[in-house]
Amino acid sequence: MILVLFSPDNAVVGDVLVLTKPLGTQVAVNAHQWLDIVERWNRIKLVVSEDDVRKAYQRAMDSMSRLNRVAARLMHKYNAHGATDVTGFGLLGHAQTLAKHQKNEVSFVIHNLPVISKMAAVAKACGNMFQLLQGHSAETSGGLLICLPREQAAAYCKDIEKQEGYQAWIIGIVEKGMRTARIIDKPRVSAL
Repeated sequence: MILVLFSPDNAVVGDVLVLTKPLGTQVAVNAHQWLDIVERWNRIKLVVSEDDVRKAYQRAMDSMSRLNRVAARLMHKYNAHGATDVTGFGLLGHAQTLAKHQKNEVSFVIHNLPVISKMAAVAKACGNMFQLLQGHSAETSGGLLICLPREQAAAYCKDIEKQEGYQAWIIGIVEKGMRTARIIDKPRVSAL
């Protein structure tokens, strides 16, 4: 087997940003723990049921137990121009770091946040504690954030779903800019 090295710093204007795992693992794990802590549960029970929390927790466990191997292998097949994992610094923190290290003068604009079902509502009910919709919520064993040519992104997403049985999402664009990343003011939140 020949190992092909991947350079993560070649994003170009017109690329799209793909995310391979949903956001909200930290919120789901905390919400599940709070089922047994009356004070905490009272804070979120108006926006989520116990069953919703259990489903979200299972979705988070499924996500965290998946490796990024298939997603990484497919980056080569679909000519990715850059990538990073999304973990402790949240989606925006990792997107900013990736943008900062690009060779070209580009910026990343995120307009779609795929979030585990009901976890956006839980995050909002907790005030600014998680900063999920601001892109700063830590993810455990998060997915990959990948810069792909626009014409290859949909095929990448279909291929990963075919191979793993889990969805990937186009969440943003690469445009001309000063190596920054941002989430638009009112991003589309997809509940999964």
